[in-house]
Amino acid sequence: MYRDHNNSELNILSLNKKVTLSGWVQKIRDKGFIIWVDLRDRYGITQLVFDSERTSKEIMEQARELGREFVIQVEGQVLERESKNENIATGEIEVLVEKLTVLNASETPPFTIEDKTDGGEDLRMKYRYLDIRRNPVKNKLIFRSKVSMAVRNYLSQQDFVEVETPYLIKSTPEGARDFVVPSRMNAGQFYALPQSPQTFKQLLMVGGLDKYFQIVKCFRDEDLRADRQPEFTQIDCEMTFVEQEDILNTFEGLTKHLLKEINGVEVQEFPRMTYDEAMKTYGNDKPDIRFGMKFGELNAVAQHKEFKVFNEAELVVGISIPGAASYSRKEIDKLIDWVKRPQVGAKGMVYVKYNEDGSLKSSVDKFYDEADLKAWVDKTNAKPSDLICILSGDANATRAQLSALRMEMGNRLGLRKPNEFAPLWVIDFPLLEWDEDTKRYHAMHHPFTSPKVGQIPLLATDPGAVKANAYDLVLNGNEIGGGSIRIHDQKTQALMFDYLGFTKEEAEAQFGFLMKAFTYGAPPHGGIAFGLDRLVAILGGQESIRDFIAFPKNNSGRDIMIDAPAPIDEEQLKELDLKLRS
Repeated sequence: MYRDHNNSELNILSLNKKVTLSGWVQKIRDKGFIIWVDLRDRYGITQLVFDSERTSKEIMEQARELGREFVIQVEGQVLERESKNENIATGEIEVLVEKLTVLNASETPPFTIEDKTDGGEDLRMKYRYLDIRRNPVKNKLIFRSKVSMAVRNYLSQQDFVEVETPYLIKSTPEGARDFVVPSRMNAGQFYALPQSPQTFKQLLMVGGLDKYFQIVKCFRDEDLRADRQPEFTQIDCEMTFVEQEDILNTFEGLTKHLLKEINGVEVQEFPRMTYDEAMKTYGNDKPDIRFGMKFGELNAVAQHKEFKVFNEAELVVGISIPGAASYSRKEIDKLIDWVKRPQVGAKGMVYVKYNEDGSLKSSVDKFYDEADLKAWVDKTNAKPSDLICILSGDANATRAQLSALRMEMGNRLGLRKPNEFAPLWVIDFPLLEWDEDTKRYHAMHHPFTSPKVGQIPLLATDPGAVKANAYDLVLNGNEIGGGSIRIHDQKTQALMFDYLGFTKEEAEAQFGFLMKAFTYGAPPHGGIAFGLDRLVAILGGQESIRDFIAFPKNNSGRDIMIDAPAPIDEEQLKELDLKLRS
């Protein structure tokens, strides 16, 4: 037995006990006649003491040879500390060491294993196994485990059945590139890693399992943004004989359960907002509704004057930033520079100061009088002391730019509080979206999403107007889950493939197995998938998912700890019947 207690268990009630402890050396303080060592494990820290008056000379010499991160075992007696530490659970006691065994020596770590470390992100990712010893990372992984367990418990109590689906599947278009795996036994042919278990969970519904879930790895070979991973984890769920409202109610229940179980927060309201309303009011389809700054469209009150920039714009739109009328010209110029950054892409910004005394001062006073500016105040719901910021241009781009500014100001003003939770269902998404590159429509979600009842005829006349039976769950400005009611009959699915530009041969080659299944009494079904990485991060009060993943990849999709991806040798290439282009 390496230990009979962990390093957070001993306290004042343990006085005079003989104990055996194990762990890593966190810190050493050598005063010559006395040495203190902080011993760390997953649970906490216990202070060890080596006292030349009470400890043998041999053990004192052993203690002086210890270094940071040595793995040791000690036996000793629990004593009361003279100088107590209220910041740790074991702060009232220390262990007088009577026997010391070095289980494994350690090189000096490349960064300090402390809550606040001197290691940069790349260095810590290279030595991730050391980074995990740090409380901030360790606690996030434990937190993730707690969330996963709460999900499993809730869904199991709701009669969901956990079913594993294959990782080696057929490549099917789902919006991003597949990772492909060559087959040695079938030369020249490839598996793909799943972007989601979409078709398999539909087949499980055809199989009559009724309620399915799985916490599952998914893979997308896409260009990575700052907080994306090529492999990610979904809570994947599907149900039969359900309509949209059944799905929303079930997974509102899961979200409420998690917020209460994990965060101790009770949330009752799950507002519903259409996609069109979200885009018009907030400029994106996952709005953070913890704060205001709703968009005010100004075309009717800002155009048809002499200001050419507004007159030539498809959209003129503004927000009022609370309390920002006091900004200096220098501060406003910095805000203008911020929206002109390539990452945002605005060409400029017009502003109006709505001063506390009710007076109005704008950057376009030359073109607009006070009555005009008051109309802008009304449209943006501005209050005295607010700063109205206005962008213009192409409608879609301008909404995205103003949305970025709104979120930035929400952060700067402390309005996006991590301990506040505001869930929202966004519904009635477009079924299809136009792709300028291919000059045709693509499924906004995936080809198996059902159109709203009665809208199928619109596919022939106005495909862009067709709404999907689809829904996203948004929490604090992040999409944490999304799903749809699926097409469950062969005729409608074939029609959808046709409108998406698949030939009958292509549809059969890609999805013939699913179409065939639909001919054997497929029930109505629908589902949702939560992004577990993102959900855990938000419940943990963070925006970044990386520290909630044990071994994440960097922004280039590389694992710099194991140096992957990496070349394979010529013999493996021959076995796989592959040849690399030079």
